[in-house]
Parts: sequence; structure tokens; C-alpha cells
Amino acid sequence: MDTILVFNFGGQYCHLIARRIREKGVYSEIVQSDMPADKLNALSKKSDVKGIILSGGPSSIYEKDAPKMDRKILDSGLPVLGICYGHQLMASYIGGKVSRAERKEYGTSYANIRNATGVLLGLGKKEEVWMSHGDVVLQMPKNIDVLADTENCKIAAFMDRKRQLFGVQWHPEVVHTKNGDKILGNFIFNVCKCRPMWKAESTIPEYQRQISEEIGEEGAIIALSGGVDSSTAALLASRAIGDKLTAVFVDTGMMREKEADSIRNMGKTMGINLIVIDAGNEFIRKLKGVSDPEKKRKIIGSAFIRVFEREAKKRGAKYLIQGTIYPDRIESGQAKKSSVIKTHHNVGGLPPKVKFNGIIEPLKDLYKDEVRKIARELGLPEEMISRQPFPGPGLAVRIIGEVTKHKLEVLRKAEAIVSEEIERAGSGIRPWQYFAVLTDTKSTGVKGDSRAYGNVIAVRAVESKEAMTANFAKIPYPVLERISSRITSEISEAVRVVYDITNKPPSTIEWE
Repeated sequence: MDTILVFNFGGQYCHLIARRIREKGVYSEIVQSDMPADKLNALSKKSDVKGIILSGGPSSIYEKDAPKMDRKILDSGLPVLGICYGHQLMASYIGGKVSRAERKEYGTSYANIRNATGVLLGLGKKEEVWMSHGDVVLQMPKNIDVLADTENCKIAAFMDRKRQLFGVQWHPEVVHTKNGDKILGNFIFNVCKCRPMWKAESTIPEYQRQISEEIGEEGAIIALSGGVDSSTAALLASRAIGDKLTAVFVDTGMMREKEADSIRNMGKTMGINLIVIDAGNEFIRKLKGVSDPEKKRKIIGSAFIRVFEREAKKRGAKYLIQGTIYPDRIESGQAKKSSVIKTHHNVGGLPPKVKFNGIIEPLKDLYKDEVRKIARELGLPEEMISRQPFPGPGLAVRIIGEVTKHKLEVLRKAEAIVSEEIERAGSGIRPWQYFAVLTDTKSTGVKGDSRAYGNVIAVRAVESKEAMTANFAKIPYPVLERISSRITSEISEAVRVVYDITNKPPSTIEWE
């Protein structure tokens, strides 16, 4: 298949670039930024590599340990598109001058398009773009065409026409760049001449083969949370190894109302062997006195593994299967030079030593929307596919500060109210994800003509496709008013309700 390689310089959106390419039906593969040119040549013989994209990254190109690339690749004859850090690094390699910016740009900016050609073909004179950088390209050689600038960046896009090298300072892969999809499309189809031949569903036989080969004659357990990721992984594994698989749902005591009953019904629907473990007291005890969100996630990740190890030993299972997807891995800082945004309990939260022959993650390179496509192909019921995401650590990461049984009771009630009112409003306004957060802030209120001093509860609702970026959902005021009225009326501890109107970035979807 025609392939676009994405060189990973540690940027949080590196895998969003790959996802955007796949979304267009073109296969993309992520490789380390220091791949030597000879390895690229070998890879090109296996896949029909048509072009290369250099991702952004958290480093400055002048830092001692900043990631680099083999300069010979720029003369390989393949078109190259550099984004943010990749734009700056490529500019420096071909004779440009890069310096610290007098003023950093973060968030929405406006690019003046001087020449709408190459990757900028079809763009208007002024484009809304999304920036996140502290360095800028100040000067380029005379043979390089400057295509765009912004108020704080004189060279925001450039083109080496002869070698088909392109650089953009902004991030076309995020939805906040209005015509970012057109820029990527220009590079993939007009410059690289790719053909749309790839579908996520086509990977199902390969995933099942990999699971079967790795596990062999041994047994395995799968961590089933009830979300679409773990449910899809469970179906893949079940069809690969049959009755050698046992699904384990751990009730941590930090689940939504009636979650365990819902999971039991789900296991029957899927036709897999399922056991439910009540470990609520164990998890809550281990979290006593812990307020730091990263510590909470790591404690929960370790506790999960220990429960799975006990259950695996009882059943002679040697492998653990998880529904980890790529946003979990990239936010946990699994790539070279990438920053840790938050440690996902099933990735960076795992303890150093585990008593399994291996941990298998068949969906680890996929995004949420791709997983849903596979789930539909496998025949998973639509109500399970479209179920809103729920964090593996449960309500623990929706309680700011220490987790206690009483706080969990308060938050469970608030979560139920938010879900009931949004779902009652109809599918026309139902966001991708919606929930309540119990903050650690107290506020003064009035209840029954008397002063009340109690909790502030935040409501969060977002629209997203892949969990790497998200916009806050514009819930109608009457729905928000009903949520607020019910929370403050039905929960005695709650005196104030606030609505979170922050996008991702700069925030994450969950508060912790």
C-alpha cells in the first residue's frame, strides 16, 4: 500500500498526524526520528513509501539532547513536510536560521498566505491556524520560497520546490487549524500522489493472528472495563483463542452506578467467559491519604495488575490482554523525547515487574474512531460501541484530592444526574463524553434560608473523535440549568455547579 512515514520527534500530536492520514484512506506508520537513511531505503522496499512528515516536539533544536534526523533523508527524493519542530529542524538543515522567538505563540493565530501553492494550495489570504512554539525560523536561503507569515513569525511556511520539501510552523493535524485537513490532503495526494487503499477493518485478521501466535497453547485473561476499547480487544481475543480466554472485570469501588450489573449483561451479550471481582475496599484503602493525580494513577495501575495476577494464577493463565489504545500511550510519554501529560493506569501506571509471560495490546496503535470501526465489523452491539468513554481509574480521577467512600457517593450521584439529563435531552445534543467532577473547592451558598458551605461540582462535556483533541460541548442552557438545579437540590453537600468551557488542548479531557 502507499505509505506515509511520520517521524516522531516526541510531539503529543505525532500520532494525531498518523490518524489524520489514515482517515483519508492512506496507510501511515510512525518511526523514530533518528531512523538512518539506509533503513528508510530498506523499509521502502517493503512498503510503497510515498512521503515523510516530521512531527512537532517539546524540544528546542538548540538543546543538547534535542532529537535529530539523518540529513541524507532530505535528499532521498521523497517529499517531506515538517510541522512545528520538524519545520524548524528542516529549515536549519537546508541553510535557514532558527532562533528563540521574542514572543511565544500558543493557541489560535492567523497566517497570512503569501503564496497558496504546494501544501497551501486552495487556502485563502488569511487562515486561522493553531500554534504551539517558542522558536521561529528567521531567515531562509534565496532558493527557498516563503509561503506564509504570522504577526510573530516571519517565516511560518516555506517550500523547497526542487526537492519537494515543505515546512509549516502551525499544526495542521489539530481541528483548531481550520483548513489543516486540506493542507495534509494537499501533501498526501497532490504532492506524494498517494492512493486511498487502507481501512482499519482490514487489520482484523492480522490482529487475531498475532494474538493466537503469541499466546499459543497458554491461557490468557483480558482486563474488561466495559468500554469499547477493552470490549473490542475481548472480541478479537475470543475469536483468536476461544475458551482459553477469561475476561475479568474488577469493581474498584470507583465505578458509576450499577456498572457491575451492566458489565455482567455485556459479558452474556458478547458470549465470553466473564468473572467480576469486588475489590473496592482494597483499592480505596491503597488510595488513603493520596492527593497527587499521578500517584493515584500509578497506585491504581499497580493494584489492577495484582488482582489480575491473582486471578490468572487461579486459572493457569500466562498472558494479560489489555484494550490500550494509542492516546493512552502517547499521553503517558511512551515515545522518545515526549512529555508525560498524564500516566494512564494501564501504561505508565504498570509496576516494573509483572507475573505474566507477556502483556498483549492488540489495539495499541489505533485511535478511538478506528477501534469503533473494528467493533462494528466484529458485530459488537451499537449501544456498546457508542458508549461514552470512562477512565480506567474510574471516579478516582474525577475527585480532586484524596478519594474517600463519602466523596465517591457524592460524585456518583452527580454523575448520574449529568448522564440522565443529557441523555433525556435527546441524541441531537448528546456529546462524545460528559461527566461530573468533584472539585476540592468549597463555596458559600444558601439553602433553606440558611447559610450553606459545601462542594463545588464541575460539569464537563466534550466533542471529539479520537481523544487527542476535543472541544467543549455547547450544551443548551436549559439542560445545564436542570443539571445544576438537580445537583444542588438532591445532593446536600453541593452548593455550586460550574461548567468547564476549556478545549483540549490546552486542557485534557479528564481533570486529573
